[in-house]
Amino acid sequence: MTTTRFAPSPTGYIHIGNLRTALFNYLIARKAGGQFILRLDDTDPERSKQEYADAIMEDLEWLGLTWDRVEKQSDRLDRYQAAADELRASGRLYECFETPVELDLKRKKQLNMGKPPVYDRSGLHLSDAEREALRQERGAGHWRFKLDHERIEWTDGILGDLSIDAASVSDPVLIRGDGQFLYTPASVCDDIDFGITNVVRGSDHVTNTATQIQIIKALGGNVPEFAHHSLLTGPQGEALSKRLGTLSLRDLRAQGLEPMAILSHMARLGSSDPIELRTTMDELIDGFDLSKFGSAPTKFDLEDLRPLTAKYIGTLPYEAVADLLAETGVPADIAPAFWEAVRGNLETRADVADWWALCRDGADPMIAPEDVGFVATAKELLPAQPWTTDSWKEWTTAVKQATGRKGRGLFMPLRKALSGRDYGPDMSHLMPLLQNHRL
Repeated sequence: MTTTRFAPSPTGYIHIGNLRTALFNYLIARKAGGQFILRLDDTDPERSKQEYADAIMEDLEWLGLTWDRVEKQSDRLDRYQAAADELRASGRLYECFETPVELDLKRKKQLNMGKPPVYDRSGLHLSDAEREALRQERGAGHWRFKLDHERIEWTDGILGDLSIDAASVSDPVLIRGDGQFLYTPASVCDDIDFGITNVVRGSDHVTNTATQIQIIKALGGNVPEFAHHSLLTGPQGEALSKRLGTLSLRDLRAQGLEPMAILSHMARLGSSDPIELRTTMDELIDGFDLSKFGSAPTKFDLEDLRPLTAKYIGTLPYEAVADLLAETGVPADIAPAFWEAVRGNLETRADVADWWALCRDGADPMIAPEDVGFVATAKELLPAQPWTTDSWKEWTTAVKQATGRKGRGLFMPLRKALSGRDYGPDMSHLMPLLQNHRL
């Protein structure tokens, strides 16, 4: 069975970059009729917070990305310890004692010599007596996985055939000196135990994938199918990381952006398929094709989500917004007609309040100096209320006959005078809703 996972760390809020990874894995699982696991990578006790874990689940639920089960790495520390013991016993895990300063000096020395800054495996060659002396002097060391120096190859779901020479990569640290398990060993154990078949993540993880493939094999696990999507940039190609603080999903929600607009955009962004609004999750799932995504950095512009949001809102039937209209104060007897009139003119759902205020209270007329006389004549011809859907045509016809104006020169001054706006719904539908006017 196809099984994927989204593995955020509960150290902050989900942003648009995280969402791309979550969405791809979700769509793959759902398209195959498989499982989607939410895994909370909370092995860092100081930075992981329950409030962030709750926020992650709340944001995913808001988007409609449902999971089949939740797993927490903090509940699995014994499993990671057992895996570490297995790697030690097989000679694949060794203790090192260099300080960050010493490691930095080694890297600089190698770079100055024109060599890749790869760890020199000094820790691997220590005698038992030397290790004990270093423990007495510096405390417990950190533990590195001994890579087999061979080419690590796999067929990536987006990048195609990849090959990395393990000799060009430092043996990865799996356990810190304080005993904390880092991302790699915990992730490998989870992927093995949960039967993860497909992993989609950012292209900045390609080297991590190479080392994880060796660790998975060393622990006797099945290697998932890996795919690495391109990284997002800003609209001018600038690094998006500097702006992620303003691109959290809760910020987007606060701006009134719609979940289906966001998902429709992100499910196609960076692919060869055009971005098109989808109104249901089933449509998104059916139309998703990982093979159509490319490796080039992908530009993301928040402003692209606004027209999709407006378009989505325009598709909603009255039943989907009945509660919103009731909360706004729109009377039930005119709410369906009100929604039908204004829904095509909303950028976000919050705009409903502005249009209802116009209908309820009226607006100050907008009258250009050259139209003062024209509007005065039109005012005398304004039909008596209550207005119907025929009232606009009756009024404009009478004004046209009286003034000789036609086209935009006729309609726009009348719209602005009656509604106080130079845009909006068809006036035939808006005019009957204007309970008060100030003309």
